[in-house]
Order: sequence, then structure tokens, then C-alpha cells
Amino acid sequence: MHYNEQKKTINAFIQKGVHIPCPDSVEIGSDVNPDRISSNVTIHTGCKIYGEKTLILANTIIGEEAPSTIKNCYIGEHVHLKGGFYEGAVFLNHSQMGSCAHVRKGTILEEYASGAHTVGLKQTILFPFVTLGSLINFCDCLMAGGTSRKDHSEVGSSYIHFNYTPNQDKATGSLIGDVSNGVMLNRAPIFLGGQGGLVGPCRIAYGTIIVAGSVYRKDILKENQLVMDGAMRHASIGYTKGLYQNINRIVENNLVYIANLVALSHWYYYIRPLWTTDSMTTALNKGLFETINVAIEERITQFKKFCDKMPDSIRAFQSISAKASPVIDSKQKLYENCDQVINIIRQALPPSANDYNRDLFMEALSNVKDKAYLEQIQALNEKTRADGIKWLQNIVDSIHENALNIVRI
Repeated sequence: MHYNEQKKTINAFIQKGVHIPCPDSVEIGSDVNPDRISSNVTIHTGCKIYGEKTLILANTIIGEEAPSTIKNCYIGEHVHLKGGFYEGAVFLNHSQMGSCAHVRKGTILEEYASGAHTVGLKQTILFPFVTLGSLINFCDCLMAGGTSRKDHSEVGSSYIHFNYTPNQDKATGSLIGDVSNGVMLNRAPIFLGGQGGLVGPCRIAYGTIIVAGSVYRKDILKENQLVMDGAMRHASIGYTKGLYQNINRIVENNLVYIANLVALSHWYYYIRPLWTTDSMTTALNKGLFETINVAIEERITQFKKFCDKMPDSIRAFQSISAKASPVIDSKQKLYENCDQVINIIRQALPPSANDYNRDLFMEALSNVKDKAYLEQIQALNEKTRADGIKWLQNIVDSIHENALNIVRI
């Protein structure tokens, strides 16, 4: 943009109440809609704001520690993005990220979720209060758990979610907690100890503590477990690329993960809008729903790529064994029926037909404007909470079971 045009744009933002301490150091793209930027927003030195979808609500501070680049992000109130690059992500009220962040498409930080300095996220969903330490790569996962800022799920510093395999696939989404219980904000927190890692796709139950220094490769489906994993023994064995000795766990964990995202899309479609109060909060919720759909499509894409590798995997398996095997049969069935599985997922997306448990749950929320979102959800009585959990879990179970029936040997 020409300097005079840029200066005119900056002045327009200042006139509507956006605080820009050093106007000559800030760049705002011509595609940014001033009507989508609230007053009382602070944009510090060196920041760049781009994208027609970009939305920033009141009392948010951008770049207070280091320059920040914002591109097509949906940002709620009282958010602090202290430095780094942010694109195609959602930050709900009071969430924050430290300096040197690298946050990309499909990422959602719900209320009070946070990351310290040098955190990389992509296709990452953090439920309220979830806290990430420093020097973390935590892509392709959903994390829930915890009840408050003092009782939250946490990932220790120097942690990695390993989301790319030697077979060059990313069918690796890990579910840390779940959606149907996690949205109720009343489950035990999960702790992933620092200087460690999780090899996706994994499922981790509430109350789990994985001790520092562990690189964990298995599912933990029993709650309230303290687990540890020491260094692997030295070994040198033959490796056949693309072999996939057993696909059953990979397929099941992918289906459970995607089904949970679909359940979350229903929550965003039916429940979150109850707290919209004006055009800005409505736009924020629209961005939230669009972003969860981006996350679902990403997982479908990666699952499809995995399924398309099955013919090569069968040939790799046959190259080391001429015997017939159920492993080959399962791979062939997955390859032949992948599109049917994807159709099951897409057909489950909102809007949907009337649901008895959903209707009961929404009726109980008829007076939601009396309290803020977090406060209202935490104040639910046990019966109402049970109705909500049953509604969401039925969505998960239906997708999971119907899809497995198609691909199971």
C-alpha cells in the first residue's frame, strides 16, 4: 500500500479509538475492515494486520513484547498476543500467547487458554484454562480438562506432539481429554511433563500425569494414572517404508478424534451462539464455527491420504511375506470403503434433526444471559450436564461405530 494510503488507513483506526502508540511503525492491509476492529484495541510497534476476515474485539493488546503479524484471525476481548505470527486462528476472551509464537490455521484457544514464549500450534484446540509452557510444538491435537485458572490442564516446557510419521502421513491427531465431558469444565486436569513428547495418534484420559522426560507412544484410557516411559533400548532392525504392521489403532483413533471434532462443531453451532450479544460477538462465533470446520476438513484430508497409502502398504507387506493375512484384508477394506467413512462424518455435521437430549440441554440454558459463558456452564446441575454429555457423546459414538462397521474385518 502507498505510504499516504497507509497513513490514511492508520488514522481512520486511531479516530475510531484503536490505540497505536507509534503509527508510522504499524502496517494495516487495505483488506482489513475497520468495522471489524473494536475501539480500545492496542496495536504496538512493528505489528502487521492483514486479512478481510480479521476481527479484533475490545481491550485486546497486540505485540506488547515483540512485533506481531495477524492474518485472518478472530480475536475476542482481553486477548494478549504478545509477539509472533498468527494466521487463521481463533482466540476467545482472555486467551494469550507469548513472544515468538507461530500459530497457524485450524487453531482455537478458548477462554483463558494460553501459551508462553516460542510455541508452535497448527490445527490445535485448547479448551478453557489449558496452559502451555515454553518451547513447545503442539500441532494436530485437542486438549481439555481442568475447572479454573488454578486447576487446569498443562503441557510442560520443551514438549512435542509428534504429528508426522516415517511413512510420511499425518493421520496423527491426538485427543487429550474429550469433547462431550470437556465442554462441561468439571473434569480433572491432565499434565504432560516437560522435556517430553506424545507420539500421535493417542488418546489420553482425564487425570493423567505423564512424568517429565517421557516420550509416550500408547493410549491411556483409564483415568487418574501416573505414567512414565524411560529411554528406548538400543536396537537396529530392518525397516520397510510404508508397511504399517497394524492399522487398527490408527484408524480407530482417527475416527474417535474426528467424531469429537464433529461433536464440538455442534456445540459451537447450537450452544455458543446463546452468548452472542451484538454484531462483533456474532462475527466471533461465526469465525469459531468456520474454524472448527477447517479442522474437521484437515483431519478428513489426512485420513484420506492415509487410506490412499493402503495399496502400497499391501505390496510392502507382500514383499516380506507371501502368506495371506487379515492385515492385508483390513487394509484392502479400508482403502475400498474410505469414501463411505468420510460420507458418514460429513452427514453428521450440523445442522441436524431434532435431538431429545440436545433440546433438554438447550431448554435448561434458556436464561444464559444472566451469566457469562464459563460461569453458566460451571453452574449447571448434574441432570442438565448429563443431558448435554449424552447428546454430544451420542454424536461421537454414532460416527465411530457406523464408520468402524464399514471398515472392520
